[in-house]
Amino acid sequence: MPRQDPGEPFFRVDSHEAKSILDAEPEDTVVIDVRRDDEWVTGHVAGAIHIPIDDLTDHMDEVPQDKKLLFICAAGVRSGLACEIAASMGYDPANLFNIEDGTPAWIGGNYPTNYGENP
Repeated sequence: MPRQDPGEPFFRVDSHEAKSILDAEPEDTVVIDVRRDDEWVTGHVAGAIHIPIDDLTDHMDEVPQDKKLLFICAAGVRSGLACEIAASMGYDPANLFNIEDGTPAWIGGNYPTNYGENP
């Protein structure tokens, strides 16, 4: 069940909840991985968009405004920041989700994962 802490313009979910959202609305949900390049190649959510957090503000044109956005990093810190950035740039907070247990939990859950440069 998505959770929201007071004052946060996004919802917190774990990997299992994120997978459920993706399964329920695959055409209306996008995963955005905000880790560094060297982290991305070690394994990432299959089909994710890769935009390192340091490049996010310059690449928001690659992030759709009409879909649910599931931001992920390694441990939920950078992805939380990404949610904050998206909200500050006018994205609907109702569509912003931070996968707070991160990519290691996603991979550990045996959810669809790609390696190397493949999306």
